[in-house]
Amino acid sequence: MLRMTSVIHWRWLSLTTLSLVLLSACGFQLRNNYHLPEQLQHVYVQGSQFNQLLKTLKQRLVIAGAEISDNAQHETQLRILNDTLDRRTLSLFESGQVAEYELIYRVQYELVVANKEPVAGEVEVFRDYQDDPNFALAKTREREILVSEMRQDAANRIIYQLISSLSDD
Repeated sequence: MLRMTSVIHWRWLSLTTLSLVLLSACGFQLRNNYHLPEQLQHVYVQGSQFNQLLKTLKQRLVIAGAEISDNAQHETQLRILNDTLDRRTLSLFESGQVAEYELIYRVQYELVVANKEPVAGEVEVFRDYQDDPNFALAKTREREILVSEMRQDAANRIIYQLISSLSDD
Protein backbone atom coordinates (compact mmCIF):
# COMPACT_ATOMS: atom_id res chain seq x y z
CA MET A 1 0.00 0.00 0.00
CA LEU A 2 2.86 2.36 0.86
CA ARG A 3 4.50 1.62 -2.49
CA MET A 4 1.25 2.44 -4.33
CA THR A 5 0.95 5.80 -2.55
CA SER A 6 4.56 6.63 -3.39
CA VAL A 7 4.02 5.86 -7.08
CA ILE A 8 0.88 8.03 -7.18
CA HIS A 9 2.76 10.83 -5.41
CA TRP A 10 5.62 10.71 -7.94
CA ARG A 11 3.23 10.63 -10.88
CA TRP A 12 1.36 13.63 -9.50
CA LEU A 13 4.61 15.51 -8.89
CA SER A 14 5.87 14.67 -12.39
CA LEU A 15 2.61 15.78 -13.99
CA THR A 16 2.63 19.05 -12.04
CA THR A 17 6.25 19.77 -12.96
CA LEU A 18 5.61 18.99 -16.62
CA SER A 19 2.56 21.28 -16.61
CA LEU A 20 4.55 24.15 -15.13
CA VAL A 21 7.35 23.72 -17.66
CA LEU A 22 4.91 23.66 -20.57
CA LEU A 23 3.01 26.65 -19.19
CA SER A 24 6.13 28.77 -18.92
CA ALA A 25 7.30 27.64 -22.36
CA CYS A 26 4.14 28.98 -24.01
CA GLY A 27 4.82 32.52 -22.73
CA PHE A 28 2.15 32.57 -20.03
CA GLN A 29 2.53 35.44 -17.57
CA LEU A 30 0.51 36.49 -14.58
CA ARG A 31 -1.72 39.48 -15.17
CA ASN A 32 -0.05 42.85 -14.53
CA ASN A 33 3.35 41.19 -14.52
CA TYR A 34 5.18 43.85 -16.50
CA HIS A 35 8.73 43.60 -17.83
CA LEU A 36 9.65 47.26 -18.02
CA PRO A 37 12.26 48.37 -20.56
CA GLU A 38 15.24 50.31 -19.26
CA GLN A 39 13.71 53.64 -20.35
CA LEU A 40 10.76 53.11 -17.97
CA GLN A 41 12.85 52.13 -14.94
CA HIS A 42 13.07 55.80 -13.88
CA VAL A 43 10.21 57.95 -15.07
CA TYR A 44 8.59 61.29 -14.32
CA VAL A 45 4.79 61.15 -14.56
CA GLN A 46 3.12 64.47 -15.31
CA GLY A 47 -0.55 65.39 -14.98
CA SER A 48 -3.04 66.91 -12.61
CA GLN A 49 -2.16 65.96 -9.04
CA PHE A 50 -5.85 65.26 -8.33
CA ASN A 51 -6.24 62.89 -11.27
CA GLN A 52 -7.11 59.36 -10.11
CA LEU A 53 -5.64 57.85 -13.28
CA LEU A 54 -2.30 59.47 -12.49
CA LYS A 55 -2.29 57.91 -9.02
CA THR A 56 -3.20 54.50 -10.45
CA LEU A 57 -0.50 54.73 -13.13
CA LYS A 58 2.15 55.61 -10.55
CA GLN A 59 1.08 52.70 -8.35
CA ARG A 60 1.23 50.24 -11.25
CA LEU A 61 4.64 51.49 -12.36
CA VAL A 62 6.04 51.20 -8.83
CA ILE A 63 4.66 47.66 -8.51
CA ALA A 64 6.37 46.84 -11.82
CA GLY A 65 9.70 48.03 -10.41
CA ALA A 66 9.91 51.58 -11.74
CA GLU A 67 11.09 54.52 -9.70
CA ILE A 68 8.85 57.57 -9.99
CA SER A 69 10.89 60.76 -10.17
CA ASP A 70 9.81 64.13 -8.79
CA ASN A 71 12.16 65.88 -11.21
CA ALA A 72 10.48 67.21 -14.36
CA GLN A 73 13.91 67.32 -16.05
CA HIS A 74 14.16 63.53 -15.95
CA GLU A 75 15.11 61.77 -19.20
CA THR A 76 11.85 59.82 -19.46
CA GLN A 77 8.56 61.63 -18.99
CA LEU A 78 5.05 60.26 -19.22
CA ARG A 79 2.56 63.09 -19.73
CA ILE A 80 -1.15 62.56 -19.27
CA LEU A 81 -2.52 65.16 -21.67
CA ASN A 82 -6.23 64.56 -21.34
CA ASP A 83 -8.66 62.11 -19.82
CA THR A 84 -12.39 62.30 -20.34
CA LEU A 85 -15.43 60.28 -19.36
CA ASP A 86 -18.37 60.42 -21.76
CA ARG A 87 -21.61 58.54 -21.87
CA ARG A 88 -23.87 57.62 -24.72
CA THR A 89 -27.47 56.43 -24.57
CA LEU A 90 -27.87 52.83 -25.68
CA SER A 91 -31.54 52.15 -24.90
CA LEU A 92 -34.67 53.75 -23.45
CA PHE A 93 -37.59 52.57 -21.34
CA GLU A 94 -41.08 52.85 -22.84
CA SER A 95 -41.52 56.04 -20.80
CA GLY A 96 -38.58 57.64 -22.58
CA GLN A 97 -36.18 57.45 -19.63
CA VAL A 98 -32.70 56.14 -20.29
CA ALA A 99 -32.39 52.42 -19.54
CA GLU A 100 -28.79 51.81 -20.55
CA TYR A 101 -25.69 53.91 -21.13
CA GLU A 102 -22.32 53.22 -22.63
CA LEU A 103 -19.51 54.80 -20.61
CA ILE A 104 -16.48 55.83 -22.66
CA TYR A 105 -13.21 56.67 -20.90
CA ARG A 106 -10.53 58.21 -23.13
CA VAL A 107 -6.95 59.00 -22.19
CA GLN A 108 -4.44 60.82 -24.35
CA TYR A 109 -0.82 60.63 -23.29
CA GLU A 110 2.67 61.28 -24.54
CA LEU A 111 5.93 59.54 -23.69
CA VAL A 112 9.06 61.64 -24.03
CA VAL A 113 12.38 59.78 -23.95
CA ALA A 114 15.67 61.64 -24.32
CA ASN A 115 17.09 61.67 -27.87
CA LYS A 116 13.92 60.15 -29.36
CA GLU A 117 10.74 61.38 -30.95
CA PRO A 118 7.84 61.71 -28.47
CA VAL A 119 5.40 58.82 -28.63
CA ALA A 120 1.75 59.89 -28.51
CA GLY A 121 -0.92 57.42 -27.59
CA GLU A 122 -4.58 57.10 -26.80
CA VAL A 123 -6.54 54.54 -24.84
CA GLU A 124 -10.30 54.05 -24.89
CA VAL A 125 -12.18 51.87 -22.43
CA PHE A 126 -15.88 51.06 -22.87
CA ARG A 127 -18.43 49.74 -20.38
CA ASP A 128 -22.20 49.31 -20.53
CA TYR A 129 -24.16 50.64 -17.59
CA GLN A 130 -27.83 49.91 -16.90
CA ASP A 131 -29.66 52.75 -15.22
CA ASP A 132 -32.76 52.41 -13.08
CA PRO A 133 -34.21 55.63 -11.63
CA ASN A 134 -35.88 53.60 -8.85
CA PHE A 135 -32.46 52.71 -7.43
CA ALA A 136 -30.63 55.98 -7.99
CA LEU A 137 -28.32 55.74 -4.95
CA ALA A 138 -27.24 52.17 -5.69
CA LYS A 139 -26.75 52.96 -9.38
CA THR A 140 -24.61 55.98 -8.51
CA ARG A 141 -22.32 53.75 -6.44
CA GLU A 142 -22.23 51.14 -9.20
CA ARG A 143 -21.23 53.84 -11.70
CA GLU A 144 -18.39 55.00 -9.41
CA ILE A 145 -17.07 51.44 -9.19
CA LEU A 146 -17.29 51.04 -12.98
CA VAL A 147 -15.37 54.28 -13.56
CA SER A 148 -12.69 53.19 -11.09
CA GLU A 149 -12.31 49.86 -12.91
CA MET A 150 -12.14 51.70 -16.23
CA ARG A 151 -9.27 53.85 -14.90
CA GLN A 152 -7.40 50.75 -13.75
CA ASP A 153 -7.93 49.13 -17.14
CA ALA A 154 -6.73 52.30 -18.89
CA ALA A 155 -3.60 52.41 -16.70
CA ASN A 156 -2.79 48.79 -17.58
CA ARG A 157 -3.33 49.44 -21.28
CA ILE A 158 -1.11 52.53 -21.20
CA ILE A 159 1.72 50.59 -19.58
CA TYR A 160 1.37 47.75 -22.11
CA GLN A 161 1.39 50.26 -24.98
CA LEU A 162 4.49 51.97 -23.56
CA ILE A 163 6.30 48.66 -23.20
CA SER A 164 5.33 47.71 -26.74
CA SER A 165 6.43 51.02 -28.27
CA LEU A 166 9.77 50.98 -26.45
CA SER A 167 10.39 47.33 -27.33
CA ASP A 168 9.92 48.08 -31.04
CA ASP A 169 12.89 50.48 -31.00
